[in-house]
Amino acid sequence: MAESMAGLKRSHRCAELSAANIGETAAVMGWVQKSRNKGGIIFVDVRDRSGILQVIFEEADCGAESFKKAERLRSEFVVAVTGRVEARSGAVNENLKTGAIEVRAASLRILSESETPPFPIEENSKTKEELRLKYRYLDLRRPDLQRNLMTRSRVAILTRAFLADEGFLEIETPTLIKSTPEGARDYLVPSRVHPGSFYALPQSPQLLKQLLMCSGYDRYFQIARCYRDEDLRADRQPEFTQIDMELSFVDVEDVLDVNERLLKKLFQEICGYDLKLPIPRMTWREAMDRFGSDKPDLRFGMELHNVSDTVKGCQFAVFKGALESGGSVRGINAKGQGGMPRKKIDALVEYAKGFGAKGLAYLCVQEDGSYKSSFAKFMTEDELSALVSAMDGQAGDLLLFAADRDKVVFDVLGNLRLELARQLGLLKKDDYRFLWVTEFPLLEYSEEDSRYVAMHHPFTMPMEEDLPLLESDPGAVRAKAYDIVLNGTEMGGGSVRIHQADIQSRMFEVLGFTKEAAMEQFGFLLEAFKYGVPPHAGLAYGLDRMVMLMVGADSIRDVIAFPKVKDASCLMMEAPAPVEEKQLADLGIEVSGEEEKE
Repeated sequence: MAESMAGLKRSHRCAELSAANIGETAAVMGWVQKSRNKGGIIFVDVRDRSGILQVIFEEADCGAESFKKAERLRSEFVVAVTGRVEARSGAVNENLKTGAIEVRAASLRILSESETPPFPIEENSKTKEELRLKYRYLDLRRPDLQRNLMTRSRVAILTRAFLADEGFLEIETPTLIKSTPEGARDYLVPSRVHPGSFYALPQSPQLLKQLLMCSGYDRYFQIARCYRDEDLRADRQPEFTQIDMELSFVDVEDVLDVNERLLKKLFQEICGYDLKLPIPRMTWREAMDRFGSDKPDLRFGMELHNVSDTVKGCQFAVFKGALESGGSVRGINAKGQGGMPRKKIDALVEYAKGFGAKGLAYLCVQEDGSYKSSFAKFMTEDELSALVSAMDGQAGDLLLFAADRDKVVFDVLGNLRLELARQLGLLKKDDYRFLWVTEFPLLEYSEEDSRYVAMHHPFTMPMEEDLPLLESDPGAVRAKAYDIVLNGTEMGGGSVRIHQADIQSRMFEVLGFTKEAAMEQFGFLLEAFKYGVPPHAGLAYGLDRMVMLMVGADSIRDVIAFPKVKDASCLMMEAPAPVEEKQLADLGIEVSGEEEKE
């Protein structure tokens, strides 16, 4: 039967005790990690969020009643123990912060008993994630997840302190707003008071923070909850958290400066990493040409080579066809991998097909200088030699080529480069390589919609020198946009915003909005632009992604307390779930297309 903790107060968390406390009386509370009865002496490991502490029960010290209770202890019982801190009598446990001490129990209270958990509460659990997420409240007791969430808390606290010192104001914006197109689908909330009308949950505070700039709050930040109804992957969730900021009377350099100093502070305090400033920069064009990605991983080389000019006269149909249709031929050099078995190369070809490649051409430079290739018979010896030279190929290298439209080639080789790095063990999690990627295209052409769409959002300022091209050559216009990339992951991004009403109107026109449609969607913003708008810019980090990178987790689910799975459901709460007919009737909603239940 559970006991009360009345009259008892915890003096320390488990791992707060050290050799400095030897001889003192301590009261600790936590969960039983494990219990070992050695006959006359019982060893119990007590765990809380700080760590594990060994407690020793002997009847002569704790009395018959407490010793009898100690004999009943099982994994995950919640206990309160008082006793004297002593130097550990056995060997010191170097794996524990408290490995040099133990507590000799004087009393024990069992505050709560536990059934046998569905899986062991242990670090680096091998239990299937689905089961762990169903019992997330148990999963969160694991030391590695507790460290992750404590790190997340520290990041938020440090961020708030740093930005406050920089003159930022923390201002909350609403989470019931108007639905506006921002790329992904909105989560909609029906209004009971206004039948047939809906709120949207914000994909970001973008428009609201711009309105705060219009209101004179020249440095704003918020740790904001955001929602996007999109397909999930390892680093995405339907609800996520941003460190969001906006600044007035600034340009690109001002935003990058304050954020570089913020990142330096965070990574020094959290990871012990001394980030050297300034952070390197690379234009979007250079990133795509060199790495096939707008978020390049700089922990390894294996850069792309454009060999279009080198092979333009050859008779290999794949290369020739790609060039004749306006595409390109590019390759990567996997140094020292020329001896890769054919089976592994075939697996790389299949991997490339998953990103749109029709195939993958390869050439192995043999140790004797000869070539083994999937296309050698279609090229002369001189053409092959020129190609190997253009790829900086040497004996023992594996050269891999993609030929298609640039978009496909970049996607294929950018991802293939990362896959090879994974296979070759080149990705060290504690090797932090930061990069600013700048000058993104303002617009990209959507084949599906047969029109230009904003690469980021419709409020991004074009580069001033590109403004004359906005109507005549929209695809060539660069944006005053910037992403912060760490180890191949986009950790955050932002831009200078449009603050002139005439440029914003031109932008809407290029995007295919009529004046009426623009007013219907964004009238409140356009109206605000009539009353004096300061130049402003901002940036938002994905807090979940940032912490994931800091702690070396494989998924943001490991740094979120109660995450969703890939179909956006919560296995623990069994959400989403049907609701009562009366609730639907109050909202004027009728559900159709339900699957028949057997």
